[in-house]
Amino acid sequence: MKIVGDIYDRVHKANYEYLDFWLENTFLHWDFWLSLAFTLIPWILFILFRKKESTYRLLFVGLFVVIFASWFDFLGVVGGLWFYTGKVVPTIPSYMPWDFCILPVFVMFLIQFKPEMKPFWKGLFFASVGSFIGEPFFKWLGFYVSIHWNKFYSFPIYFVLFMICHRLSKVNQFERIE
Repeated sequence: MKIVGDIYDRVHKANYEYLDFWLENTFLHWDFWLSLAFTLIPWILFILFRKKESTYRLLFVGLFVVIFASWFDFLGVVGGLWFYTGKVVPTIPSYMPWDFCILPVFVMFLIQFKPEMKPFWKGLFFASVGSFIGEPFFKWLGFYVSIHWNKFYSFPIYFVLFMICHRLSKVNQFERIE
């Protein structure tokens, strides 16, 4: 227990050190405001342009994206594969605008857009945009720093994520809780 306690103490000190850095170098600077815009704008667009009769179904899928993306992102950060700068919230190891806002809203819009279209093509589109446009764009902004990761590794993950979400969006009903 002593060894585990020592490790947690070092993690706590590192988080505290990062909080000091964030307060001095990120909070209320340009990267903070841009990340805040990336956090709010997707949800504002969702509220304005969603199919209102499908809101709960879409939010169910969006929640799955948040859980899936943030967990994989957490593993990548903890595994030393990448890290983020310009974060809106300094206590979350992932980039909140990407995992909690951009990806879920993008998936929800793709699911409601042309519902008769084959999910395979939408999945390819989602994976391509996420891997070959989104990640390089955030890298260019300096928000995403890959250490041991290549955008080509992300492509199948994004594709599988979309295919699972498409399947979840087709769930007809849940059983009642009595």
